[in-house]
Amino acid sequence: MFTNKAVDILLVEDNPTDAELTLHALKKHNLTNNVEWVKDGEAALDFLFRRGDYAMRDSTTPRMVLLDLRLPKVDGLEVLKQVRANEYTRLIPVVVMTSSNEEIDIVASYKLGANSFVSKPVGFEEFAKTVAELGLYWMLVNRISPAVE
Repeated sequence: MFTNKAVDILLVEDNPTDAELTLHALKKHNLTNNVEWVKDGEAALDFLFRRGDYAMRDSTTPRMVLLDLRLPKVDGLEVLKQVRANEYTRLIPVVVMTSSNEEIDIVASYKLGANSFVSKPVGFEEFAKTVAELGLYWMLVNRISPAVE
């Protein structure tokens, strides 16, 4: 159940194992205090645009979105397209983190405005390391637009 708090990372991931590994890797580096996990593209859009179950949420935008491509209800590319088409959300950094390594997905993601495309590593240790590095870079090193804060 959603709590009305500011969110730093919106994790959009339908696979519970990948989501738990992601949350574990972020927690290990103290980056999970403000993470919201949604399990499909429709819920991601509802969260970002403050509608449905999220209509009453805090009005701040996440500092980053970790977005899977293969999602139920609304796929990740459509989520990315809608995020970039909206003035309120277009500057949020979106990192596509997916099991796909297909060139068509990479090209489509960047054409739609992804800030980064990362193929999910298969092994647990490599997966955890990749997520931790992403979290540390996007939350601590990268400077986001003041319009997002």
